[in-house]
Amino acid sequence: MNCESDVSCERRKITVGICTFRRPSLFLTLESIAGQTGIQKHLVKIVVSDNDEVATLGDELDAFARGRKLDIEYIHAPDRNISIARNACLDHADGDFLVFIDDDEIAEPNWLRTIIDAAKDTGAGVVFGPAHAVYADDAPGWIVENDFHSNIPAPTRGVIETGFSSNVLLDLRNPSVRGLRFSLEYGKTGGEDIDFFFRAHRRNVPMHICMEASVREPVEEKRMSGGWVLRRRYRTGQIYGHCAMTSGTRAGLGPRLSLMARSLAKGLYCGVQAILPPWGLSRTVFWIMRAGFHAGVVTGVFSRPKSAFYGVETATH
Repeated sequence: MNCESDVSCERRKITVGICTFRRPSLFLTLESIAGQTGIQKHLVKIVVSDNDEVATLGDELDAFARGRKLDIEYIHAPDRNISIARNACLDHADGDFLVFIDDDEIAEPNWLRTIIDAAKDTGAGVVFGPAHAVYADDAPGWIVENDFHSNIPAPTRGVIETGFSSNVLLDLRNPSVRGLRFSLEYGKTGGEDIDFFFRAHRRNVPMHICMEASVREPVEEKRMSGGWVLRRRYRTGQIYGHCAMTSGTRAGLGPRLSLMARSLAKGLYCGVQAILPPWGLSRTVFWIMRAGFHAGVVTGVFSRPKSAFYGVETATH
């Protein structure tokens, strides 16, 4: 991954950040990064930030790096707090761009080149890409049809105000980006990325969505139940509602009540849609999950989620 001798080569220093917690799939993620195309002119370093209490991956990563001719820096960032691990990636990123990918995702061969080109072409300080879910052959039809586990970035009312860290580039040359850190308050509940990007948005950091810079994420069997999806949607709504009112701002009573009223109305609409014809399991579940998200927003307007989600069990985030 070194630049060839070429005076016209626009060499960039890129850090790929991977936060990990007891996931063997980390090495599949690393394999997909080793197979990236079109980036030979760039200097690429991979930072693996281990959030487990005990540092056990160093020797294995060293051997992997030697075998694949990769530059891998292993950081032990313990305490089962994902924000600590993400901040370690920021602290050890010494190049132009930091690109986050999750430790259970597989990058498409042109992923890194595409997301870097998008940043250069648009001048965005943050570039989001999609994470497409890969379902097992025996996955419930209603989950596959609704594609509940894919993470597809989208603007809200035409504005990109926040997003997820599962596939995202940060332009560290932008001072408003480089100075940001993930809040430890969200490190166990989840939502540290929603909070982070809301704060970036409110610092006027330009954001862009590049649908061509995609990764794939196999879905674990334990995430295939309606209960799991509904809890996740409700929790995401809670975090969104709280961050919309508090991240980089301090909303008064009026905006809070306004968001609560809008979310109540949307939740009621979704509930009605769930029971109206045409009936069908996939359609009904879709509207129930939408209602769950808006119910979460209502509760999050005035209170931040407090129960731990990250690090409660092996590889839950």
